[in-house]
Amino acid sequence: MALLRGRAGSYTRRVPYQFRQVDVFTDTPYFGNPVAVVLGADGLSGEQMQRFARWTNLSETTFVLAPRASGADYLVRIFTPTRELPFAGHPTLGTCHAWLEAGGRPADPDAIVQECEAGLITVRRTDAGLAFAAPPLVRSGPVEEAVAERVVRALNLMPSDLVDIAWADNGPGWVAVLLASAEAVLAVRPGAVDMDIGVVGPYPDGSPEAFEVRAFSPMITSIEDPVTGSLNASLGQWLLADGRVTAPYVASQGTAMGRRGRVHVSRDADGQVWVGGGTLTCVTGSVEL
Repeated sequence: MALLRGRAGSYTRRVPYQFRQVDVFTDTPYFGNPVAVVLGADGLSGEQMQRFARWTNLSETTFVLAPRASGADYLVRIFTPTRELPFAGHPTLGTCHAWLEAGGRPADPDAIVQECEAGLITVRRTDAGLAFAAPPLVRSGPVEEAVAERVVRALNLMPSDLVDIAWADNGPGWVAVLLASAEAVLAVRPGAVDMDIGVVGPYPDGSPEAFEVRAFSPMITSIEDPVTGSLNASLGQWLLADGRVTAPYVASQGTAMGRRGRVHVSRDADGQVWVGGGTLTCVTGSVEL
């Protein structure tokens, strides 16, 4: 435990917390999307959490606390550098990975239950890695004409480039845009992005991946997110419901950023969509907060 001298001569104690930085949606270190995870964070305030998340400057930083809801194995709070999120996909998988690695034992060995602001999220082990149950969409259906115009302008596209566009929002606020091909998705050069936009396009039949995905948001430091669980969840719900794809399938994301994210999307007999992929610890140690 470190002691820091304050301005008036008093001392402030800094407490060490277990820390992991986990790469998500990849089987190769440093080719997915990293999330910072602070374990045993019950003693931290929301202000302290936000300050640390701002310092890590990752798309998300999570803090694991004792569960409050009945049936939950742990509680997680998820922060971007600027705000707290009710739910996010890759932080859910990375946090679950870190919690299990640190000795966490779920009540049900076949189903880890994460509590977050969006409710209880089930995570299960699959052959492709950990997978979370996609939460229900809070907004779906056609977008307003003014929204479509904003999206076209932000992506530097023509209206005719859009095969389809719809709300696919499971919390962060995603607007989903379908383009004609994965090649068209990779060719997108966005301008000023002022809303959360997910872009998807199909690969040719017979390709290892079904789609290329890109995610743009004003809340992300670099504007583009390497690999996005919440977006792939909502895209899966949208594309499967419209009959544009069958499950299971694999989506590629991060190609334009030099990453190799692979997101595995499946649907069970009850219609529940699951989103999963590889998780790898790249940094382990402690942080003083």
